[in-house]
Amino acid sequence: MWRGMCCVRNHVEVKSEKEVIRGVQWRNQYMISVVKRPKPVVTVTPDQRVFRGETVTLTCDIQGGGNFQWTYSWFKDASVIRHVTERVYTITSVSDNSGEYSCRGERSDSQRSDTSAAVTLTVSGEYLNPKPELMSDSAGAALTGNTVTLTCRMNLSPEWDFYWYKHTLNSETKKKKTNSYRVKIDSVSDGGQYWCRAGRGEPVYYTQYSDALWVNVTGERKHNDDHLSDSSRGAGGSYTLSPAALQHTGVYTCRAERGRPAYYTNASFLFSGVSPSVSLVVSPSRSQHFSSDSLSLSCEDQSNSTGWTVRRYTDRNTEDCSKLTGSTCQIVSLNTSDAGVYWCQSESGEKRHPLNITVHDGDVILLSSVDPVIEGDTLTLHCLHRSTNSSILRADFYKDGSLVQNQTTGEMNITTVSKSHEGLYYCKTERGQSLHSWISVRGLEMMSDFMYVCNFIIHCH
Repeated sequence: MWRGMCCVRNHVEVKSEKEVIRGVQWRNQYMISVVKRPKPVVTVTPDQRVFRGETVTLTCDIQGGGNFQWTYSWFKDASVIRHVTERVYTITSVSDNSGEYSCRGERSDSQRSDTSAAVTLTVSGEYLNPKPELMSDSAGAALTGNTVTLTCRMNLSPEWDFYWYKHTLNSETKKKKTNSYRVKIDSVSDGGQYWCRAGRGEPVYYTQYSDALWVNVTGERKHNDDHLSDSSRGAGGSYTLSPAALQHTGVYTCRAERGRPAYYTNASFLFSGVSPSVSLVVSPSRSQHFSSDSLSLSCEDQSNSTGWTVRRYTDRNTEDCSKLTGSTCQIVSLNTSDAGVYWCQSESGEKRHPLNITVHDGDVILLSSVDPVIEGDTLTLHCLHRSTNSSILRADFYKDGSLVQNQTTGEMNITTVSKSHEGLYYCKTERGQSLHSWISVRGLEMMSDFMYVCNFIIHCH
């Protein structure tokens, strides 16, 4: 109770400890007033539900306590928290701090406030911090001129901000209050990997990064060139050469038309050919490569003839390798613009052994054979990390967009490969996602007919 002076003999009673009696003399009489003790209120920032590692601030607010200096007592689960006497109680990097918190104040004249109602602080014990899921409204390759909306999906309270990353996790971030981000596709360079994460508080507590989301972009322009023939047009997405001949070797592109006037998009390019005596040898021997890595491509002729050079088709252009020494193409530092189809070409124009090379700016690539797999052999895939140049032990492997294997060994093996295993493969890890690679399966005997299949998915807004 408040300890005040009372001089009214037996006519004054104190009804409870929460009441105060004040006496004021007036014309030989006393006026008695009863005052309740002030009751503090505890507020929690940023939230009463927090994640491990966050910083939490609890504040004890006392209203109507007068112009006195206060000291504070804090309680957790009704037990006093020693050595905490300030109005603001900060818990850095919460872990096992779940419980009910309350406070009480004491004035400089030794009077006490009431004890506040308890607030419950819950620290999530399921994980160190949450991980968002990054999604796109584009169900395939995005066309230049369109807009792609990315959504960083999490069940979070409104005080979280969202941070967006493009190409690398060290790139400049875009901070937004909402969990959606609209990407205007002005050029092919707007494609690539995107990540998101959320943050709140000061200093900022961040969630985990989302898995990388790959946004594929293809150019869109008015259709004004010729088709191979009328038979090449159709809704089936395939074009057949029968019988195939050596002169059919070359670069083939496939395009999908839309509307009138017709617009098309390049989906991919494939290469035809027959078993040659000349081989294109790639070092390192894989179809996917990291940007800034080196790459060597050499034409090796079993008949020991000379005159073969490495040529390539990149971004709709056919050209000699820019770093050509004899029959060897040496690229010291790869760029994404170096991605394309490479082959050996003779002085007379003969083309041999085409191979598809992709270059990735991200941190993860799919390690697979650069050449087609022979039926009956074993297909082995690895998910390779840029900084360690070694397999990532925890990886998911996908074929044609569907999960086929979860692995903790960093590799996927398919024994006795058949034609049904042919398809578009990629891998995904917590460190990022690889590009897609088409893995071909070839029979032991050469076939007289060749079919070129254009594999693509188009989504138009």
